Amino acid sequence: MRFSVFSVLDDDTELRTGHRADRYEEALGQVREADRDGFETFWVAEHHFHHGGVLPAPPVWLAAAARETRRVRLGVMVAVLPFHQPRELAEQYALVDRLSGGRLEIGVGAGYIPQELEGFGLTPGQRRDRFDAALPEFVAALRGEPLAVSVHPGATVTLNVRPVQQPHPPLWMAAQRREALPFVSKRGLPVALIPYASVAGLDELARNIREYRAQLPNGGAAGRVAAAFHVFVGSRTAGARAALQRYLDSRIATGSSNYEARISEAPDMATVDGLDRRGLVLIGEGSQLVPKVAAIEKAGVTDLLGIFDFGGLPPSVVAGSMRRFSEAFGLRK
Repeated sequence: MRFSVFSVLDDDTELRTGHRADRYEEALGQVREADRDGFETFWVAEHHFHHGGVLPAPPVWLAAAARETRRVRLGVMVAVLPFHQPRELAEQYALVDRLSGGRLEIGVGAGYIPQELEGFGLTPGQRRDRFDAALPEFVAALRGEPLAVSVHPGATVTLNVRPVQQPHPPLWMAAQRREALPFVSKRGLPVALIPYASVAGLDELARNIREYRAQLPNGGAAGRVAAAFHVFVGSRTAGARAALQRYLDSRIATGSSNYEARISEAPDMATVDGLDRRGLVLIGEGSQLVPKVAAIEKAGVTDLLGIFDFGGLPPSVVAGSMRRFSEAFGLRK
């Protein structure tokens, strides 16, 4: 199993004073820590118009992170294609791949938070059509293929910056609902999942992963599956549990429809204790987490994305948790 870090860059404004640094500088400190600790990739999320995630322009931050690190790969999970002009977005990510020396990973998705869709003038029904239209052009642009120019029929342009990784950086697709898995499978792409918001437990996660792999072209059973779990490693868990509860409450406040649907079926999933009982969070000493991580791997996950930074945890606490995880799982070489 590969181990990575995933930061949503949520911003608990009540904790902004005192121990909190600038949110973006804070995340740069975490990516430097991930680079030292031996994590595979440092992922960030694109969000708009709310404090559940305050990174509206991931290529800008990833370019800064590229200059702060040497080894760790850098990823976006996800680039929300319906919010952008695909060839312009391809230019930006191609440049990030150049600046990082070929360390970029790109996750793509259609968006799911109503406030964000409304902010860009989209209805939920339009997002999928926009995604379907944008994805082929986005990939073609990254590959350096000719792109049609609408104002001059028959004319084309190509990107004047190409990524280091050819034909393009690795692509992933996020899926928040089981119904979306065939959509990912038929494209033959690795899938990224958020279990706490999409499944009732590891048994359901395992079923969904089997279904995804069974529908891959040629029955590609080895398809990579990333899954994000909130992680705190240490003995003083009370503060981490309180921070995670703040984070869960904030997700409900942003109108995350998938998470709300799960809570309506199983109210205990709105609580840290409920998610912990279901194996969907990782909180405790490193030795306690080893069998829990083994169970996640047994469910079919190949890439565990640890969300160490949530709900206003102080940077020093986050860094210590990351270091202890690295030590527990032997990531430092």
